[in-house]
Amino acid sequence: MLRRTARLLLSIVMLMAALTAGTLATAGTAHADGCYTWSRTLSQGASGPDVTQLQIRVGGYPGTGAVLAVDGDYGPATSAAVKRFQSAYGLAADGVAGSATFSKLYALQDDDCTPVHFSYAELNNCNSTWGGGAVSASTAKSNALRTMWKLEALRHALGDAPIRVTSGFRSYACNDAVGGASNSRHLYGDAADLGAGSHSLCTLAKAARNHGFNGILGPGYPGHNDHTHLDHRSSRYWSAPSCGI
Repeated sequence: MLRRTARLLLSIVMLMAALTAGTLATAGTAHADGCYTWSRTLSQGASGPDVTQLQIRVGGYPGTGAVLAVDGDYGPATSAAVKRFQSAYGLAADGVAGSATFSKLYALQDDDCTPVHFSYAELNNCNSTWGGGAVSASTAKSNALRTMWKLEALRHALGDAPIRVTSGFRSYACNDAVGGASNSRHLYGDAADLGAGSHSLCTLAKAARNHGFNGILGPGYPGHNDHTHLDHRSSRYWSAPSCGI
């Protein structure tokens, strides 16, 4: 009888320990994110894949005319971009990416790492495999993700009203079908055409200058009177004469 009682008490103790451990494990991962979870505070001098992930998400805050390098090194430009991101969302703008900054990023991203207001489907209405373009499918998709985070920054700067994407990645076949240029940035997955809607095409073109786009083509540029084109070409080329750009 005593032995049975002892075993029962031991079982109860073990069950309670397991439940407590489960609760603690859950509490310890309460801030984990379905896409990506940062495990340390980041500031100038840091480097690594977690810095790269941060740079992708603050790539829309490089400052007017600038483009933030996604190189995994937390230098002055990354610190400045983080400050702008923090300021845009009412956080203490110290350039250090800690729990408050990460919490805001978690709130802004879906489990597939796209920002909440944009999707891979929006950036690819041509070839769902992301193949057949000028770069590998994985590179095209990665480029589109960076574009989406810049569009998220643009959207927020314009009051969080919806932005309408009319074209994104194109395979060579799709590009030929719509009469795209033979060297179109759409073939690389890093371009997005925006249609008028909540904002005029000129408003979009002007605001995009602050959000990391090297290529901006809009009204007044041949073939662009019905959309504003944004891309990540290697050097700056902005032309939207009807908008004063």
